[in-house]
This record gives sequence, structure tokens and C-alpha cells, in this order.
Amino acid sequence: MTPADLAPGAHGDDLFRLLVASVRDYAIFLLNPDGIIVSWNAGAERIKGYAAGEVVGRHFSIFYTDEALAKDWPAEELRRARRDGRLEDEGWRLRKDGSCFWANVIITPIRGPAGDLLGYSKVTRDLTERREHEERLRRSEESLRSLVEGVQDHAIFPLDADGLVTSWNAGAQRVLGHRADEIVGTHFAVFFSDDDVNAGKPLTELTIARNAGVSEDVGWRVRNDGTRFWADSTLTALRDAGGVTRGFVHIVRDLSERRRVQELETEGRRINEFIAMLAHELRNPLAPIGNAVGIIERVADTPELVWCAQLIGRQVGHLARLVDDLLDVGRITSGKIQLRRELVDLNAIVSAAVESVRPLMTGYAHVLDVQVPDEPIPMQGDATRLTQVVVNLLTNAAKYTPNGGLVQLRLEARGMLALLRVSDNGIGMSKQLIETAFNLFVQGDRTLDRAEGGLGIGLTLVKRIVALHGGTVSVMSAGFGQGSEFTVRLPITTQPAASTAGADAAV
Repeated sequence: MTPADLAPGAHGDDLFRLLVASVRDYAIFLLNPDGIIVSWNAGAERIKGYAAGEVVGRHFSIFYTDEALAKDWPAEELRRARRDGRLEDEGWRLRKDGSCFWANVIITPIRGPAGDLLGYSKVTRDLTERREHEERLRRSEESLRSLVEGVQDHAIFPLDADGLVTSWNAGAQRVLGHRADEIVGTHFAVFFSDDDVNAGKPLTELTIARNAGVSEDVGWRVRNDGTRFWADSTLTALRDAGGVTRGFVHIVRDLSERRRVQELETEGRRINEFIAMLAHELRNPLAPIGNAVGIIERVADTPELVWCAQLIGRQVGHLARLVDDLLDVGRITSGKIQLRRELVDLNAIVSAAVESVRPLMTGYAHVLDVQVPDEPIPMQGDATRLTQVVVNLLTNAAKYTPNGGLVQLRLEARGMLALLRVSDNGIGMSKQLIETAFNLFVQGDRTLDRAEGGLGIGLTLVKRIVALHGGTVSVMSAGFGQGSEFTVRLPITTQPAASTAGADAAV
């Protein structure tokens, strides 16, 4: 083609036809007044898949889906184009291979000098990729909206640039108490206390978020009913491409329960520290008191004085046991109960523990029935702590059995397990008490004659010590007045202590 070919004149129509024919991004073709295709360009072949020889002379309805044909949509398009002078439409169209694509269609009627209809020009663009992108974006926005609206534990809602609430999610209604129709359009300062509003805190948070991008705060917020709650609040600025703040996203979490738990834990630690300090302070005077009682018993020259000395001695012993229990509370709550492991005879340990509690059983006028095997039951363990397990179980049985009751202890070896059972015919245990019996400071009901009931940590110690030895402990009771039975299972071993024998273990 020469420059002369581009000059205006006779070649102009040919040049235009060449231009249209070479366009590849648009399907451009002509229809006669009846909708028959009379021309076809390269873009039409690329987009629709037909060669010119395959499609010229056919009705343009071949590009429409069955659904569109059922509505006679091709004829309706031509009718509207004639009426309005132009038709633009988007919808699904068909390629030669039967696949669908999303098309933008413009149909323009072509008229002669006298206004008579000569045909139509039809321009089609394939917008499938754009539609898929828009559909993905729409689904993403819907998913995000559904996610935000479905969140129950967080109040998540947008604000405009001035701090006015523009939408409301279910979590916001649950946390802050407002319905959407009550709060949308209201300034978010309504969630602050009067003191915070007067101090300008809402405006300060907006300013910080606008300048820094985000503002975070932990403090009191106010619900719709006027109650306050401890909240974690985040305000994030939403900026456009130019960096201008168009609004904010406000996220509020109710931390009231966490704050309450933290306060309880802090208070619990203070109580434990106080108990440990108290136990040490109480333990100091016990030794001199005990020594003084021993001297009084040796020099007492009247029955009354001997009785007083023995009474004081018994009470000092009881107080010493309570103080030891208090010291163990600190070890329990800190997760440390010390063990010194060695090869021990569980049979001998049980027998020694039984002898130590006989005076207690005699004081309650109980019958203590003990059955242990003749042969030793060897195991790796801490003799002192295992003795404490047996003593605590027997003491517990004695205290919760009416005077003159029956307490039984059975020890036997079954395979590689030692089974220790302590049962009584005492007051029994409810189902609820059975579930919590091994918890710290849990006690059964006591009458006034059970005044030496202790601190409610004996069974907790039993469980921890048994667990440290690789065993388990359980309790059964038929109910009130039916007595109780505790069963301890401990592993038997004849192996010598490991290289760490004698070292402390803790849990």
C-alpha cells in the first residue's frame, strides 16, 4: 500500500473495509434486514470460531442459547434496535464448539438516504474474562460480608470518615446491644463513657487511626443498656489509592470474662502466698510448744496436770498436721510435689501407715480391719509420700464415718499392679461430690462432731502423689449413708532405681 492509497477518494471505502476486516478484538459483521449474516471479519472468526464460509448466509440466531431462543430474543434485539436506533446488551452467547462466552453486543440499524432499513451492524466483544473477574470479586465480597456478619464474638462494623456507623454485624449487636436500625448513622462515641467523651477520647482515637493507620485501646466501653464492659478496641483507617482516609473499620472484643479470670488468678496467687507465709509462721512456735508439753508431762505431779499436758500435746500434733497440709497447698498450686525415689516395700509402708492412724481410729471407736499379703510388694517410690497417701485415705475414712464404724483396708498384688482399697460404712458421697472429690479444698458435709475435718486437700494430695508414681486413684459410693471406697492402683517393679534415684521429681 502506497501513500496514495491512504488519500481520500475512491479508495476510502476499500480502506475502511480492510480496517474492519483486520480487527481481531471485536466481532464486527453486517446483517440484512432479516438478520442474515452478510459479512464476517477476523475478530468474529476468532471470537465465535466460525470461518466466513461457514456462517455467511445464516441467521445470526445461531449464536444464542436455547433459553434466549425460547424467548425469541434475537428478533427482539432487532426490533429494539429499529425502534431506538441502537441496542446494547450483555449476555451469554455460543461459539461454534458449543461453549458459552459472556458478550457485550451493540446492534445499530443501517438506513438509506430515504430512511429505508438496509440492514444492521453488529459489534460483539468477549467479556468472559472480565465477568469472571467481577464474579470472583463479587463472591469474595459476599464471603467477606457473610463472614463479618456471622461473627458473634467480635463487634465488627465500618465507620465513615467522621466516625458515623455505616453498617452493623451480629457480633456488634451481641457485644454492644444495639440493633442495626438503632445505631447506623450514629457516631461511635456512643460506645464510650461520659467521662471518656468529655475527655475527647473518641476524637483522639479517630485522629490516631487517621494519622498512624490504626488505633488500639483497652478500656471500658458502654452497652446499649448502660452497663460497662472491659473491651479490646481496634480502629483501622480505610484509605483510597491516593492515601485519603475514606472511613474506618472498628473491631471491639468483650474481655470482661478474661479480666475477671485474671483478677481471680491474681487473687489466688496472693492467697497462696499468704497461706505459705502463714504456714511457715505457724510452724515456728510449734516446736517450742511441743518441747514445753514434754517437760510438763515429765514433771506433772497431779492427774489433772497430766491430762492437760496430754490434751495440749494432742492438739499440737493436730495443728502440726494442719500446718503440713498448708505447706503442701503451696506445693500443689505451684505444681511441685517433691519425690525421692527408691526401691520400697509397699506392704511395709501400708503397715506403718496403719499403725500411725490407730490412735485416731481408737478415738472414734472405729473397727479397723486390715488385710495385707505376707510377702513384700516391691516398687519404685517415695516411702514418705506413699505413707502420706495411705494415712490420708484412712484419716478421710475415719472422719466421715460415725463413731463406732467400720474401716477396711485391703492390699494385694495383681500381676504388675498393686491394688490398695480403703472402704468405710460412713456417710457416703453424692454423685456430684464423687466428681469433685479430688479437687483442692473440696470437703464432704460434716456435723459438729466431725470438727477435725481438715482443710480439704488430703484427697488432692493423694491423687497427685499417686499420679507421680504412675498410678491412678478412684472412688465409688452408693450414695448418702452407703459408705465410700477408694481404690489406688500402683505399678510394681523389681528394677533398681534409675541413675536419678534420690533426685527430686515434681509435677
